[in-house]
Amino acid sequence: MASSAIQQRVQQDRQDAATFWIRFSRDGVEGFGTVAGETVAVHAGDMFAGAEPTGETVPLGEVTLLAPTAPSKIIALWNNFHALAAKMSMPAPVDPLYLMKAPSCLAAPGATIPRPPSYAGRVVYEGELGIVIGRNCSGVTPEAAGDFIFGYTCVNDITAADLIAADPTFAQWVRAKSFDGFGPFGPVVASGLDPAGLTIRTVLNGQERQNYPVADMIFQPHELVSRLSHDMTLLPGDLICCGTSLGVGTMKDPVNTVEVTIDGIGTLTNGFVQ
Repeated sequence: MASSAIQQRVQQDRQDAATFWIRFSRDGVEGFGTVAGETVAVHAGDMFAGAEPTGETVPLGEVTLLAPTAPSKIIALWNNFHALAAKMSMPAPVDPLYLMKAPSCLAAPGATIPRPPSYAGRVVYEGELGIVIGRNCSGVTPEAAGDFIFGYTCVNDITAADLIAADPTFAQWVRAKSFDGFGPFGPVVASGLDPAGLTIRTVLNGQERQNYPVADMIFQPHELVSRLSHDMTLLPGDLICCGTSLGVGTMKDPVNTVEVTIDGIGTLTNGFVQ
């Protein structure tokens, strides 16, 4: 068997071993569980600590998906891919360069996000891999970091691009990325998945705009979790947006559809209206 075929088979085996977690609303009541095909196995307890199946199953089409976790903080990376750093003539950073997005910016999979009424400039998509933390994580080594990662998800790190440098005295990263709705992720968290061979694809209004590998990350997931955990304690459900690569662009149409697909995880779809 050819080397590429072996790699594909290994990657498929890893994907087949993953467990897909969601949060949902049904008849006004929030819940969580795992998805297999079109069926949700409802769970009880704590998603991150001893969740147990209740024995109840419901069709996926009968629930409304929520953001798959409720993070206490959202950390977003800048300049974390070699290809984009090279295009922008930037050196690879010595330490992760990051900012925080307000947890109130979360949007559910499938949600349509309106333009902020206080901002009239460019709004861009950024398709990314997201890391979801599963245990209190502080000062861990890269070798131990995998024990603190609950799983991986798809992220669209929406940004009000013209705000960042609007004031020459202060770069407004947090404001630019924290408007209501600017933090969609999901639709699932894939637990038990090795992200090393994954690829992130972003499609805007039916046209592919991004297609880049996780392998090009400057700080790979375990290293990233370790480094961040030495700066702050990461909590269960926290979301780390791993940064983006080539192909970021503006959502220009009156109505836009953005699809972020990571094979082995799924497709996050959201709308943006001007």
